[in-house]
Amino acid sequence: MLIIKLLFAGGMGLLSFLIIPEYKIVYSVLLTLFVFFIINIDSIFDSKSIYPIFIGFIGAGLGIWFGLNLVKFFDYYALSSLKTLPLMISFVFVISGFYLGFKGSSKLEIIMPDIKKEKTDLIDDIIPSSVKILDTSSIIDSRIIDVCETGFIEGVVLIPKFVLNELQMVADSTDPNKRSRGRKGLTELSRLKKVKGVKVKIIEKDYPGIKEVDDKLMKLAKEVQGTLITTDYNLNKLASLEGIKVLNVNELANALKPIVMANEELRITIIKEGKERAQGVGYLQDGTMVVVEGGKNYLGQEVDVVVTSILQTPAGRMIFAQIKNS
Repeated sequence: MLIIKLLFAGGMGLLSFLIIPEYKIVYSVLLTLFVFFIINIDSIFDSKSIYPIFIGFIGAGLGIWFGLNLVKFFDYYALSSLKTLPLMISFVFVISGFYLGFKGSSKLEIIMPDIKKEKTDLIDDIIPSSVKILDTSSIIDSRIIDVCETGFIEGVVLIPKFVLNELQMVADSTDPNKRSRGRKGLTELSRLKKVKGVKVKIIEKDYPGIKEVDDKLMKLAKEVQGTLITTDYNLNKLASLEGIKVLNVNELANALKPIVMANEELRITIIKEGKERAQGVGYLQDGTMVVVEGGKNYLGQEVDVVVTSILQTPAGRMIFAQIKNS
């Protein structure tokens, strides 16, 4: 890329050498250096400084125009005492114009806010502590969006373009179930953008050398030092091993379930048989499974049970109970 830029700048210098009748070498060298500077300005200056510098050069151009016209004015009225200072006059106006343009660029953004569009693919300005990164599973699941609507999650939510592409592939799938899930995810994404207190940023950042979306997510999370939000158990474990902060929606849901203690009485409906003999299975309103000893004889019935033990598993909480007064 550098060679191409050098060839382009050299070509412009050669063109000036062939066209300009006098001082060919001087003008060719100056033009070559100037062109090379312009095409490399994004790597020489910080992205935040380019815009003020651009406005500054516009101010400098206006300064040159005012200076030249002032010299003509002196020439027209035969002010010979001032006419001898054209270089100084132009220099003063150029410096003044650049300075006023550079300093006034911030004011121009306030007066005309649309003149500087926000770039969603830049991640340098994001505060790491406030960044949340959503994967495809959490978008489709949508419970994290409900949490955002309650105000428990605020700040910047990053959605990489490669996640959107994956979501679009699911929505375009020939499998009806996958297609339905993908379209649901796109709908939930639109809902997320409307949540107050949450700033959604779609970023173009990609890693062509990495094939798996999960690996790309972990790479991005490391770069911005953000929190990865997912419902994927495997991604959760891998990211944790990599030292990435992870918010698993399933773990959050389990933590928010009502606490059930041993010897506590519950009233549930036995809806199916358990794996072991004579067991029945029911569920609490939050979806927690309750395995009832002797519950097989009460299929389809609502019964009072007493909690005997509680088992916490990676998939969630499981409660064991027995029929009351049995």
